[in-house]
Amino acid sequence: MTYAKNLALYEKLVATNPKVQRRGDTMPYTSLNGNMFSLLTKEGTLILRLDPDSQAAFIKKYESELAEQYGTVLTEYVEVPDALLAKTRELKKYFNLSYKYVASLEAKPTKKEKKTKTTTKKTKKK
Repeated sequence: MTYAKNLALYEKLVATNPKVQRRGDTMPYTSLNGNMFSLLTKEGTLILRLDPDSQAAFIKKYESELAEQYGTVLTEYVEVPDALLAKTRELKKYFNLSYKYVASLEAKPTKKEKKTKTTTKKTKKK
């Protein structure tokens, strides 16, 4: 499938859970408490973050594999086959399992805004 079609299917999937908001412009993703749980790669492949038991079952059932990005295997993420991406109703179960899994994880600390130094103007004495 094309990237545009996969993006439309991904947005349809995200819309099935009203608690989730899609983020990212060039690489759309979803996250909760600073933990990403789904991502549509630049190639148009959907990856989901699953707990170890759900991950093993998913890989076996859909003949999938662990996701790889930039030469690194993402051990908690599985690749979603395009055929399953087209089945929103079936995939929704795994999307919600992914959401539930990251909800159980410790929240990542938020980035604090950098403080800007205030400069004081020196007045010239005449």
